[in-house]
Amino acid sequence: MFHELSKRSGIHGDPHPNRRSTSDKARLVGRHLTGSVRRNPFLARGPYDALVVPHPRKPGGVEIYTDRLRSELGNRALVIDSGINGTPLPGSHNLDLFVSAAGAVRVGHVRDPRIEAVTRDLEAATGVTAPIAALVDRELPKHLRLRRVFRALLKKHGITTVYVVVAYFHQHVVAAARDLGIRVVELQHGAISPYHLGYSYPGRPVVADQPDELWCLGPYWAETVELPADMSTKVTGAPFIRRLTDAEAARKDPRLVVVASQGTIGQRLLDVAQETAQLRPDLEFVFRLHPSERLADYRNTVQPTNLRLSAGPEDATLELLASAGQQVGVSTTALFEGMVLGCRTAVVALPGWEYLQPAVERGDALVVRDAADLAARVTTAPRCHDSSAYYAPPA
Repeated sequence: MFHELSKRSGIHGDPHPNRRSTSDKARLVGRHLTGSVRRNPFLARGPYDALVVPHPRKPGGVEIYTDRLRSELGNRALVIDSGINGTPLPGSHNLDLFVSAAGAVRVGHVRDPRIEAVTRDLEAATGVTAPIAALVDRELPKHLRLRRVFRALLKKHGITTVYVVVAYFHQHVVAAARDLGIRVVELQHGAISPYHLGYSYPGRPVVADQPDELWCLGPYWAETVELPADMSTKVTGAPFIRRLTDAEAARKDPRLVVVASQGTIGQRLLDVAQETAQLRPDLEFVFRLHPSERLADYRNTVQPTNLRLSAGPEDATLELLASAGQQVGVSTTALFEGMVLGCRTAVVALPGWEYLQPAVERGDALVVRDAADLAARVTTAPRCHDSSAYYAPPA
């Protein structure tokens, strides 16, 4: 509902745009059918102690959030890794056919006075009509169907612990485990703030279908947000990133500025980057697209000669940040990674910048109003002096 409201009001773009052609969809159906035989977890031979649901994004073929956990669990873990939005891990299983089928069958428009009341109230408050009835019609039956499927899977294999990345995208998995009294652990994957709809519950109310534990990359994240009641936290650290050595830090290019984009505000941030590059011809700017964005979205954009667009594996984001003196963004997790890698950090006050407000208040970043402000302050923005609060050494 929030994404619909923010898109329809013009505040945000689509955070994770899905652009499949007809041929893409046909190939996806073919993979589903093949996977239902070759990668069906109901046909997997255990025994298994744990179920692991990793992140779909795998830079360099590595799923960084569960890599160490999967190594420690070995063949005791059943890995469910979808191929719908990425390449599944070798040896993993999936239920993609069930997932797609569960969302394809609709039960008809839901009529409920609560839905009509909420729709009216939201429109009165925001001036925007959100398709709440259609969202409920699509999401609720899908959730209930997949919840039943995963309950059967968990019981079949005698799973005792479920480990999941991005639990709010997999609430059917979490709910199935909670139905059976199975422990659920979520591994943090990105920035958490008081404005994050997946984690922030002011007053810590009881919330359905939430993990029992959240394993955090550093202590900052749990201190910054009020999680649901009864959700405990544990700092496990971040084995996929480390601070630069003194020699590596000395090799950083003080003229290089990485601008970290994201789908919600990409074009508006690019406008700021272009104007800033024109104002600062002494600097080199790299506009790094989020993995969910495509270069085709910006092909017709004319850049100054000291600004280039970057996407895909040819420029690894962490390598770019490790070589840059400065970084600029709005609310992307990459800004926290850049802090670990010694970048000066400037946050542009576009919609969503509040995600970085706690870090700004800690003195680890500054907020700029516009391109002129950014041009004047980008090379004097603060560096984070203790990034272990965000990404602690591995426990």
